Amino acid sequence: MSSRTAAALPGPPAAARRNAGRRPGRTVLWHVGVVVIVLVVIYPVIWMLGTSFKPATEIVTSNRPWPLHWTLQNFPDGWHANPGVTFGRFFLNSLFISVLAVVGTLLSCSFAAYAFSRLEFRGRSVLFAGMVVTILLPYHVLIVPQYAIFKQFGWINTDLPIVAPKFLATEAFFIFLMVQFMRGIPREIDEAARIDGCGPYRTFLYILLPLTRPALITSAIFSFIWTWNDFFTQLVYLNDTDRFTVPIGLSLFVDQTGATSYGPMMAMSILALLPVFLFFLAFQRLLVDGATSSGLKG
Repeated sequence: MSSRTAAALPGPPAAARRNAGRRPGRTVLWHVGVVVIVLVVIYPVIWMLGTSFKPATEIVTSNRPWPLHWTLQNFPDGWHANPGVTFGRFFLNSLFISVLAVVGTLLSCSFAAYAFSRLEFRGRSVLFAGMVVTILLPYHVLIVPQYAIFKQFGWINTDLPIVAPKFLATEAFFIFLMVQFMRGIPREIDEAARIDGCGPYRTFLYILLPLTRPALITSAIFSFIWTWNDFFTQLVYLNDTDRFTVPIGLSLFVDQTGATSYGPMMAMSILALLPVFLFFLAFQRLLVDGATSSGLKG
């Protein structure tokens, strides 16, 4: 083969040449570093899982994350730790509130996002800027006036103070996310729908809402996880034990003297993680797709 013919043959791609010249030691070091970081991150979960199977005497005497003597007694003890109310009641309360929060967030925030992104009305920019500013406000600043309002309504010790605001488009983060997504949809679709005789409501329900599915799924996942894990709001508004949710139920394992039932508490904490983990696992692919195609992308 002549030198001219050899020169005419295409060489390996640039990425292949770079990978061929990379030292194997750097790749091994990178993988070792990632494994170490993962172990550091998941160590609390491993410790919590191991503690849930330890007897009470071993929890305070052993520093090992895994038990030497396995026991399942922590699970029934934690499930029936509160007289008259099992931990299953707390799970049902959390599930009821979380599902209603997801429904309210999707309905109200999608309508508000459609108005900010597609409709023309006076003061739209000012209202949208004010809505975005509320994201910067700490929730603890608003809890006192909200509590006073809900007390006048007679809503204290009910689920309404937790669920009702979700139906009033108070989640500015989700509105902003949906607005950013809807702004990426071509306006020619709205014009085509208008030519076909669709008004604003039909355009939203039959045209834009199906196209906003990735942003809706992302909002649903975050709303469920945040509501399920919320402790402060539920602690403020719920007083009766039979209305408590999972986060408040876990705090009952610490009595007034400061003593803590670590074994039953860790066992119930493991069970409390399961709904969130399964929910995230079921919609993981949709969450990644929604984050990359909505306002969360860089």
